[in-house]
Amino acid sequence: MKLKQRVVLLAILLVIFIFTKVFLIDNLDTSAANREDQRAFQRMLAGLRVALDPRLEHTLQSPWEIAAQWVVPREVYPEDTPELGAVMHAMTTKKIIKADVGYKGTQLKALLILEGGQKVVFKPKRYARDYIVEGEPYAGYDRHNAEVAAFHLDRILGFRRAPLVVGRFVNLRTEIKPVATEQLLSTFMTVGNNTCFYGKCYYCRETEPACADGDIMEGSVTLWLPDVWPLQKHRHPWGRTYREGKLARWEYDESYCDAVKKTSPYDSGPRLLDIIDTAIFDYLIGNADRHHYESFQDDEGASMLILLDNAKSFGNPALDERSILAPLYQCCIIRVSTWNRLNYLKNGVLKSALKTAMSHDPISPVLSDPHLDALDQRLLSILATVKQCTDQFGPDVVLVEDRMTLSHL
Repeated sequence: MKLKQRVVLLAILLVIFIFTKVFLIDNLDTSAANREDQRAFQRMLAGLRVALDPRLEHTLQSPWEIAAQWVVPREVYPEDTPELGAVMHAMTTKKIIKADVGYKGTQLKALLILEGGQKVVFKPKRYARDYIVEGEPYAGYDRHNAEVAAFHLDRILGFRRAPLVVGRFVNLRTEIKPVATEQLLSTFMTVGNNTCFYGKCYYCRETEPACADGDIMEGSVTLWLPDVWPLQKHRHPWGRTYREGKLARWEYDESYCDAVKKTSPYDSGPRLLDIIDTAIFDYLIGNADRHHYESFQDDEGASMLILLDNAKSFGNPALDERSILAPLYQCCIIRVSTWNRLNYLKNGVLKSALKTAMSHDPISPVLSDPHLDALDQRLLSILATVKQCTDQFGPDVVLVEDRMTLSHL
């Protein structure tokens, strides 16, 4: 072989070697991240069942102190939570020492103070499990069981951005009325043989009370976030107008996401990806009512979008409101970790996991089977939407590597 040919051959081999090395390194990095996603998924599955057990054998702290220490800017509770069952047991059993009307809002709720000084929000049962809420996707009363189911879905998706929620039965006559404020007590009434109340809120009406079964009322309790983490409210960039005949810009402008990307805090940091995670979460649960959202104050866009107020969910299993996914299909980006988790949940795994996660809740069964089936079908729609994006723009553009280190000090 002539010298010139040898030089050309060596040059070609060198180029192949360099490209191969770069390709292997990139794949090793990607596969390492994917392997960690797989391990995290397996850990989540192993810890799905949360037995409500009061024991806290390895600590002298109260359940409330433990839960408060979990909160950091990017999650409400950590991946590894051996004390979760004890905290939730306390939420559903601790004595109620004060009851008041709920914080400002449109829907009926009560603010309870439990023994030890912990605030929780109580949302009463308004519908039977198989009741279908007709009309707009945000129609109807709040669903207490939706709050419970949404919390466990948050665990399954690995977001860990929803406050803790558990079902609870309360005796309105013996547990609530003796410790109720005058404002709350003035809204109590008796309808037939049932004790009822209608509270104070924008849509609360004396003609539309929530009624117990006799004195026993089923509901959900949501753990109040620690006061050291004050919340900041933001208008959701994909919020609805709630006015007939008037569309929001995102509903007619397909390039809307380009404008959002130029606006703080969506022009940098994790917030836009949080919006897209939330759209996926909301589409799965059927929540079309996230017109605002909360983050921690003074975060400059770095803290998470907190998944509060998920009760306008699981209203109609037959209704798939695709517009909820607008942030995903208009921006065509998604976290790699979210994409991986969604793929692990295919083929009925999501339904099975959620059913398992909710099985120990005091108000189990939390959801009817049609709602569980709808989750699996909606998951397929999400995966198909991402596939359309990758077909159009390529996976390197659509799948965003955004793994944020979470520290608990």
